Amino acid sequence: MKITGFEVIDLRVPTSDQLLGSDPFHKEPDYSSAVLQLNTDTDLEGVSVVFTVGAGTDWICYGIQDLCQLVVGTDLADFSEAPFKLYQRLIDHHQLRWLHDGVFRMAAGAVLNAMWDLWAKQEQKPLWKLLVDLEPTFVADCIDWRNIEDALTRDEAIDLLVQRRDSIETRQAEMSEIGPKAYCTAGWLGLTDDQILATIHRLQEQGFDSFKIKVGRDQQQDVARIKFMRDAIGMKSNLMVDANQYLGVEEAKTYLEAFRPFDLKWIEEPIARDDVLGYVELAEAFATASFDFACGEQAASPVIFKQLIKSGAIKYCQIDAVRVAGVNDVMAIILMAAKYNVPVCPHGGGIALCNMIQHYGMWDQIAVSGHSNTQLVEYIDFLQDSVAHPVATKQGHYVTPTALGWGLDFLPEFLEKHRYPDGEVWKNRSAERKGAMFEA
Repeated sequence: MKITGFEVIDLRVPTSDQLLGSDPFHKEPDYSSAVLQLNTDTDLEGVSVVFTVGAGTDWICYGIQDLCQLVVGTDLADFSEAPFKLYQRLIDHHQLRWLHDGVFRMAAGAVLNAMWDLWAKQEQKPLWKLLVDLEPTFVADCIDWRNIEDALTRDEAIDLLVQRRDSIETRQAEMSEIGPKAYCTAGWLGLTDDQILATIHRLQEQGFDSFKIKVGRDQQQDVARIKFMRDAIGMKSNLMVDANQYLGVEEAKTYLEAFRPFDLKWIEEPIARDDVLGYVELAEAFATASFDFACGEQAASPVIFKQLIKSGAIKYCQIDAVRVAGVNDVMAIILMAAKYNVPVCPHGGGIALCNMIQHYGMWDQIAVSGHSNTQLVEYIDFLQDSVAHPVATKQGHYVTPTALGWGLDFLPEFLEKHRYPDGEVWKNRSAERKGAMFEA
């Protein structure tokens, strides 16, 4: 199977109109994705996304287009025999590497994730099943060990995976219909209490018992919102808060003190995403609190995760499906988390991110950690109608995905309506409400 071409689509949804997704920094986000579709000389297509929140999606699109030149004309068999070769070719590009993480790494991840999607479709498997079926040595050969082997060696990773092999069939059977336990971010910062309460009640009826709320802009208001959430869901439900990196370290020590009485499970990203020493300080300062710290949705490389995990700074590892360089990087992160017994609780939401992270939750809980006792996988209850195989939930869990690959086959009418800047929802929109000119 040859890669014959590609299309990259700038896809944006004006969620800012309802303040969905709003947090202290991202006050009026437009949930968006750079969508990559790899064409082949068959009827199969490799699809991936890179999630953004509006302005900057075009930056990612250009990066993906540039890197796709390196895969057009290649054979899928070469990739499936050794995925690390393409990973290394992209990440170690002798000139592009200068750009390092951020847009460059996410663009590389888009190409890699589309290739993994194509391989899974060729094998007639969901992505999680492809990963579960890989031999431990093959998984190890997908990973760049250069900068993480002081935390996890190749041999340790293989041993960990081998130890799980005996229970894989049992775990697959246990998760054959009901997948990872989910939690929902219901308390967006721009929503009213009544709007949040309506979401909570709807999800409780579906079996959810774990919820998250945004905080960080005003301590007094946050305490009132947390109390409101705790009263709404009861003491037996999990409650988490997310500050989206809004605070400084010293400020956080004072700010978060007021959150102690509410039996929170975790506080997510109170400070900068890569301030490892800051997270160490916070973990020490709040060692006696009910909550621990979560971080990772914007951690840009396995090296940052290595420091966060190895140092004990975080107790919940929040991988993102598209922030790092694709499956290869996420494999390394999940394996490091397993060694240090840090639960993997993926960041979801956006446009079709939940479609991707459910596969990582499945692989982790079947083949890596080998259990589902401590992990939660994020879920949002909007924008699930963009693809032909939307995620489903049951009894507060993800329903085990059966669509081939990532399940990211977008509905043509959704793409046409939300293409930027010429789709129906954008072509007549004021310039002050879109792109870099849109300032909140």
